[in-house]
Formats: sequence, structure tokens, C-alpha cells
Amino acid sequence: MESARSGLSRFSTLRSELLAGLTSSFALVPECIAFALVAHLNPLMGLYGAFFICTITALFGGRPGMISGAAGSMAVVIVALVVQHGAQYLFATVVLGGLLMILFGALRLGKLIRMVPHPVMLGFVNGLAIIIARAQFEHFKAPGSHGMAWLHGQPLALMVGLVALTMAIVFVMPRLTRAVPPALVAIVGVGAAAALLHLPARTLGDMAHIAGGLPTFSLPVVPMNLETLRIVLPYAVLMSLVGVLETLLTLNLTDDVTNSRGQPNRECVALGAANIAAGMFGAMGGCAMIGQTVINLGSGGRGRLSGVTSGVMILLFILCLSPLIERIPLAALVGVMFVVAGQTFAWGSLRVLHKVPRNDAFVIVAVTAITVCTDLATAVLCGIVIASLNFAWQHAREFRCETRDEPSGERVYMLRGTLFFASAAQFQALFDPARDPDQVRLDCAHLHVADHSAIAALEAVQARYERAGKQVTFGNLSERCSGLLARADAEVRVSA
Repeated sequence: MESARSGLSRFSTLRSELLAGLTSSFALVPECIAFALVAHLNPLMGLYGAFFICTITALFGGRPGMISGAAGSMAVVIVALVVQHGAQYLFATVVLGGLLMILFGALRLGKLIRMVPHPVMLGFVNGLAIIIARAQFEHFKAPGSHGMAWLHGQPLALMVGLVALTMAIVFVMPRLTRAVPPALVAIVGVGAAAALLHLPARTLGDMAHIAGGLPTFSLPVVPMNLETLRIVLPYAVLMSLVGVLETLLTLNLTDDVTNSRGQPNRECVALGAANIAAGMFGAMGGCAMIGQTVINLGSGGRGRLSGVTSGVMILLFILCLSPLIERIPLAALVGVMFVVAGQTFAWGSLRVLHKVPRNDAFVIVAVTAITVCTDLATAVLCGIVIASLNFAWQHAREFRCETRDEPSGERVYMLRGTLFFASAAQFQALFDPARDPDQVRLDCAHLHVADHSAIAALEAVQARYERAGKQVTFGNLSERCSGLLARADAEVRVSA
């Protein structure tokens, strides 16, 4: 009996992983095609990139359950390079960017993601949710006499109706059964209905034809000289930073959803290897994709099999299933992505905006807005800078000092707080050598000396007393602070 239950559980897990991977692969196709078109590339380059990056990161990465592919954030980074120098320089950039990602992971810098404050994470997911939703409105346009024009009349009504039907299925299905991912039911159901009723709905094939063969190995055809390095290095650095940052933030989100811990450094190395493989086979680079990851997790994908299934299905779509995939209505995929955008947005952040400190509320709103208006890397860096400055300001304000005069005539300053660059000026303003007695002692039992600015401030205070012909000593320094002063050869008189 126990063996039967165990076998049934394994079968259920296997089915969930396979169906989750299949569902996320459907969502990958239009995104990768759209991002390839944004970068002025053949849509197959985006799909090949999704195959390599999704499969390799799923097999060897540090975060099972996460879906990676040819991401829009990286497409925006490299579009200028493609326009100016061509696709071959892009492939060289992808390979070099992959090497930088591996270096990032090998140096164990993935732990730096811990430095991202929670308000920045909230702004990140909110901004990406808005971007995901906004990107879907491009599918409400069709080629016209003056370029892309908004749908109107019957085509618009049909598009809106199918999108609404898809969203309704996704919301209702979990109440009926959880045996099959609701997004998969919605895509297949709406696609079948459109085919049976001969509805003139726009399909995936209207975006691009995805039939093709196996990707072929080919080194980037670029001159191997310093001029080429000068061209591709800035793009490779930016691409690797954006890719690693979005991947690690998505990894954090996946950790929260699954209540488990991933391995960020291993994920960076696997992502770098995947990008190198993509560049060597003439494909776009990429990173983790939060929308497809949310779909995978929501469909029950928790292990490596779901990611591998998603990547392999992309290749099968290209090789032999393109006639079927190209008939999927765009409205079905748009409806699923609208649901994903709603699930990604941290609605709870709106309820707490008036409860959290105003500085944190400002960071949430600012990161959201900057993500939407510029790019993820700029938004997160701005958020970290704002949060860091706020922390430094608040920490500096907590610096305290009390004084007492000993019967011997010595004045004692009892210092509390952290002495660092933001509190150094306030620290120096506490002392008045001209009015203080000849003997002054600074009790540093509750003082934390943090950086070189703090050491310079201590030396400056001692120099001011010496110029006034008075003696100042520093007492009760912790072992760490004493060691810091000794390493810096600080000219500070420490009492026993």
C-alpha cells in the first residue's frame, strides 16, 4: 500500500512538472518572438535562445522551477548594437556577456542580492507587472496603411472577447479541478473554440513563422582584435549586469513562493554557460523571465523537469509542431499574460503605503516608476541608492553623547552609536577644546567605528585638542575598533 501511494505521488509530481513546462513554453513563444523583433533579429534567434537558456539553466542552475529565456530587458540593451554593427557582433557580445556572468558567479557575488531592500523588491515586481501588462496591448494592433494601427470594430470586439474568455477560464478552473494547469486549459480551449467556430482571430503565425531546423554551431564572424572588443565590451557588461540582476531578483521571488532557498552563485554560472552556448549557435542571450516563472510555479512546476520540458518544447515547436503552434490565437496568450501581470503585482504594497515609513513608500513608488520608464537595472540601482542614503541618514541621527565631569577635573564624553561618513561631522561638532578642561577622555564602550571617515574624525578631534594645548584619550575601545585603528596606523591616543 505504501509503495502504491509513493508511486502515485511520483506520477502526480511528474505529470505536474510536464504540464507546467508545456504551459510555460506556450507563454515563452510570443515573448521571445516579440523581443527578437524589438532587437531587429530573426524570430528564430529568439526561440533558439529560449531553448538553450531555458534548458541549460534548468539542468544545471541553482533554482529549480525558474524559467529563463530570451528576455526583453536584454533585447532593449543590445538593439543599438544590432542596428549599428549587425547580428554577428551580437553573438560575440552574448558569448562575452556569458563569460562575465560565469565570473560573477565564480567570485561568489550572488550573495550581493541580499543588499537589495524589501521595498526595492516590491517596486521591482510591481514595475515588471506593469511592463508585462503594457506589452500585451501591442497585440491589439495590426498592420495598416500607415504602419501598426489599433484594432477597431469587429476585430477589436473579437480580440477583447477571447481575452476575457481566457482570463475567465484561468480564474474559474482552479475551483473545478487542479489536475491540469488552468493556463494550459485556457490556451488549448480558446484555440480549439476559435478553430471549430472558424473565428477570424489573429494567431501566433501572424507574428512570425517559426518553422526551422536544428541550430548549427558557428563562431561569431567578427574580427578578433581590440577594436571588436572595444565595440562589444560595453554592451556585454551591461547585458551581463541586467541579466544577472533580473535573474537574482526572480530567484528571490521564487524562493518566497516555494519557501525554499536557491543557490544564486550556481545560477549565475549556469546562466553564463547558457548564454555562451546561445551565442555559439547564433541565438539571442537571455536571463530569467518573471512572467513565465510565475506561470510555471502557478502550474505546479517546482523541479528541474518543468524547465527542461519548457526548453525542449520550444525546440519541438520549431522542428515539427509549428503548424499547430502558429494557429494558437494571440488573444489566448494575451489573456494568460494579463492574469500573470495581476498575480505578479504586489497588491499588498498598496495597502501598506500609508503604514510603512514614508521613505520606504517613496522607494516602492520610485522603483516601480523607474522600472516602467527606463529599465530594470537603473531602477534597482536607484532604489538601492535611495534606500542606502535613507539608512545612512537615519543611522547618523541616532548618534548620541553624554558628558560628566570627574572629581579630578577630567571631562568624560560617553559616546553611543556608529561613527561613519554620515555622522563624522556631527561627531566633531560635539567637542569644544577651547572650553573643555585640560584632561578629556572619550568613553568609546558603546561607539562603533565603521570606516575611514570615522578614523579621520577621531584623528581630527585629537589634533584640535593638541593645538589647544590639552590632552584627549580614547578609552574602552572594542577589540574590533582597536584593530581597525591599528591597521590604519591611526594617530589616536588610546588609554588602557
